[in-house]
Amino acid sequence: MENNNIITIQNLVKRFPVGKGEFTALNGINLVIGKGEFAGLIGPSGSGKTTLLNIVGSLDMPTEGTVTVLGKSIGTLNTREAARLRKENLGFIFQSYNLLAVHTVFENVEFPLLLLNFSKSERQKMVMDALEWVGLTDKVKSKPPQLSGGQCQRVAIARAMVKKPSLVLADEPTANLDAANSHHILQTMEKLNQELKTTFIFATHDEKVISYLHRKIYLLDGHIDKDERMHHDKKTKP
Repeated sequence: MENNNIITIQNLVKRFPVGKGEFTALNGINLVIGKGEFAGLIGPSGSGKTTLLNIVGSLDMPTEGTVTVLGKSIGTLNTREAARLRKENLGFIFQSYNLLAVHTVFENVEFPLLLLNFSKSERQKMVMDALEWVGLTDKVKSKPPQLSGGQCQRVAIARAMVKKPSLVLADEPTANLDAANSHHILQTMEKLNQELKTTFIFATHDEKVISYLHRKIYLLDGHIDKDERMHHDKKTKP
């Protein structure tokens, strides 16, 4: 059913000016992502995965073709409309965490809620729920410089998930983490995907992330080279 599709991409082309010419980062992408998927854009550096993630997140615009996210056509949105789509429906997880160092864990997670119409008591409950999801309720008053890399990334996940977004976009979320922390983070995201039915899309070339994906979309030189759906029986992951 069409209304069960979070993302529909048709004939997407993205070009960037380079010197006096152009570089085609994405060339003829066609893709549909359904509600509740746990999917990854996989490929080497320069394959177009981050560019595609940025367009889906309305951080960039298509050159040609159409990208529809939650019923909104990205190419037709003005700056204010794109900001509203991100504010109300999307969560972002970056490899560099992007936490505010001078603010507490609580304040970092609360930040997206300050842009929405929640009361102080609603925000309090939502932040504590999000920190409970990632196992950091004991760090509410800590600041990012006092935390490990794994803890910072868990704060970033809590911040992305606190408003229970329809879609979370994660760009190399385990790039700065060791294996143990990576698996903890990925298990947390997989659990949130299953319990909240949030759609997750990763951009990655990390084998640890790839092993968790339920769908693998391989990009090569700006086009989709392969699209595989995985059958995850409750297998034991490292």
